[in-house]
Amino acid sequence: MDVDEDAADGPRILVVDDDVNVRTLLRRLLTTEGYSVDEAADGPAAMEKVGAVPPDLVLLDIMMPGQDGLDVLEGMRRTNDVPVILLTAKSEEADRVLGFRYGADDYVVKPFSTAELCARIAAVLRRSGVAHGAGELRFDGLEIDLARREVTVRGRPVDLPAREYEVLAFLASSPQRTFTRQELLDELWPASTERHPSTVTEHVGRVRRRIEEDPERPRWIRTVHGVGYRFEP
Repeated sequence: MDVDEDAADGPRILVVDDDVNVRTLLRRLLTTEGYSVDEAADGPAAMEKVGAVPPDLVLLDIMMPGQDGLDVLEGMRRTNDVPVILLTAKSEEADRVLGFRYGADDYVVKPFSTAELCARIAAVLRRSGVAHGAGELRFDGLEIDLARREVTVRGRPVDLPAREYEVLAFLASSPQRTFTRQELLDELWPASTERHPSTVTEHVGRVRRRIEEDPERPRWIRTVHGVGYRFEP
């Protein structure tokens, strides 16, 4: 793999985008976050690199000339299950659904914040069993140290019980993604315990009381009425 000599030795990420400026920007960002970064300018180059030495994760742009990102993803899925996050300017639900049907693990819409992208990468890597020593989510006024399980709000340490911490860390690891109460139950509560959607509502309320300036008008954890909850970066 043609990785920069100055790159970090963290999880390996392959950035696939035909725009050299985007690749350069992402390389600098991700290297700063402790990742080892490789690049590919088109589909064939990406397929060759994934086939030779599979990375820990692929950031794959959809809108590329010739072989677009969905074609590349379809080709990757024939041979391996490397985690893939799609990058695209398309924000319609149908486009996201199509990406997931092709086998994407997540979907980030351009333009995106660096905090959102890094949080989504960390979440996908954790789900795939790849540990990253950095383990920190930083937002404007809120920091979550995943390694130490510590939370600070505007520099003030916040003591969260285990389950409340897990709710916050899980939602913050996938900013802008809406989770149903049932999905949160399945992810965060053991199957052996008695579970009910109201349990999620209760724990989200507790988290809000600890991290929000006004729990009745939450800044971080938003309610998506009739569905569930979403973390706003």
